[in-house]
Amino acid sequence: MNDIIARRATGLAGITAAVCFIIEVPLYFLYSGPPPDANVLTRLLIGIVALAALILFVTGVRELIKQVSPAYEWIGTVAFATGLVYATVTLVSSGLEAGAVIAADHPIDPTITVSGTYILYGSIGRLLLALFLTAFGCAVTRPNVLPRWVGRSAYVLAAVNLAFVPSLFFGNTPAHFYAANGWGSTALMGALLSYWLLAVGISTYRSAARRTPAPAPVL
Repeated sequence: MNDIIARRATGLAGITAAVCFIIEVPLYFLYSGPPPDANVLTRLLIGIVALAALILFVTGVRELIKQVSPAYEWIGTVAFATGLVYATVTLVSSGLEAGAVIAADHPIDPTITVSGTYILYGSIGRLLLALFLTAFGCAVTRPNVLPRWVGRSAYVLAAVNLAFVPSLFFGNTPAHFYAANGWGSTALMGALLSYWLLAVGISTYRSAARRTPAPAPVL
């Protein structure tokens, strides 16, 4: 029963994080110039909730690995640690952007104005996600915690994230695909993570049903 509850809780956390990310990403494209404060603060708030749910998700994954295959617990711990660091770094970035927007006396675009943040959620975030996804793929595939497609898709997404790590050499124009804060290295990668996380969250939640004990026969 503990395994069933853990799978459902982990799946719900993943679904919650994914839905929040999916809602957040389009809010970055509503305005061509500096967006109003309400837009920036709303999308940051949604992102903060998503990251909190992501922390619960990576914690749940580690517990699942520990229950199903203790021999692979160390890999689950690597996935947990890198996922936690990614969430922390992105939360710091969100806090810096929110603070700059609140303090400014006119609308600003924090993805450009707050210069340090786009390295945090850009190249640094991409490298941390690549590490997390690689460890996650190993952790759920080898001990058969989740379906094999989950691990394989994690490897593919890890490789794509890794390809965007050098984007910090290509300026800070959001309209450029491969810039440090370009739409490819930030928005596109965020969208891919969102829908992948949604699929994994649903798969994790549904896996609890397959582990429900069969009812005892009536004599």
